[in-house]
Amino acid sequence: MKISVLINNYNYQDYVIDSINSVLNQSYPVDEIIVVDDKSTDNSVEILQKNFANHQVVKLVLKDKNEGQLSSFNEGFLASKGDIIFFLDADDLYKENYISEIVKFYQNNPIYDFLFCGAEIFGNEERIANCYENNRDLGYSKIATLYKKVWIGNRTSTLSMRRTILEKFLPIPHVEDWRVRADDCIIFGASIAGARKFYLAQPLVKYRSHGNNNHFGRKEKRTPEYLEKYDQAKARLFSFFSEKINNPDNLDKFAHLEFKTIAQPNREELSIYKSIVKQSKLPKWKRAINLLSLYIHFLSKRNFLASK
Repeated sequence: MKISVLINNYNYQDYVIDSINSVLNQSYPVDEIIVVDDKSTDNSVEILQKNFANHQVVKLVLKDKNEGQLSSFNEGFLASKGDIIFFLDADDLYKENYISEIVKFYQNNPIYDFLFCGAEIFGNEERIANCYENNRDLGYSKIATLYKKVWIGNRTSTLSMRRTILEKFLPIPHVEDWRVRADDCIIFGASIAGARKFYLAQPLVKYRSHGNNNHFGRKEKRTPEYLEKYDQAKARLFSFFSEKINNPDNLDKFAHLEFKTIAQPNREELSIYKSIVKQSKLPKWKRAINLLSLYIHFLSKRNFLASK
């Protein structure tokens, strides 16, 4: 199993070396680290060339045009050869056992394609950021994402997935839409490409909060104009996925089956799938059966937990 780590960098001269070293110092060695510099205007390129120009593991992709984070993902993936692809922002760090824990999970659980974990935020603030309290088998989410645009993932640096999933939708065009928060493209795309997802609650990644993060913590930017622009970008992205990944139009009739792949669904997930079933074009009697199927799965898992 070959391991690739993709690091995207833009003007993070103060952090990128530490980021790379956090991968080189892993207890489990990686096969390659692809560092994509997005035409930085600081001294990033000089620093990278000085330290890693002839490195056996670190490969530098120095772009001649600044195009944003999605473009860096595209270029990094095309330059990589790994079976498992890890993502890392140039201002974040991996804890020493991160790669080891994630690779062990993939080896022991071949049914999963996409894994994300918790994060330890440090710098301007310090806290543990968990998506869920415990490990969770999140099952498949193709239908929920296509019909309700659900977002099942976490920050870029906590993401990893099998190459077989990524090659179904990368590279992605519309790079101008996704100069920042391009992890959305990876998260949505993996679901639509049929990835089975799992969440590992351990905070194995260190996310740096420093005031200049491209997206984290910038709620003041989420104006109506920003949200409208984001929705338009998302519409273009989903249109691309529809062209790239050939999914039938009537997948909603299988929503109840997808729901059953979630090992211990919560009420929010139940609500999402109920909505899909109710809005499907199936006969009324069939919708009723599928709704009953949702409730049986949901209640059976809750009763199982209560009995433990």
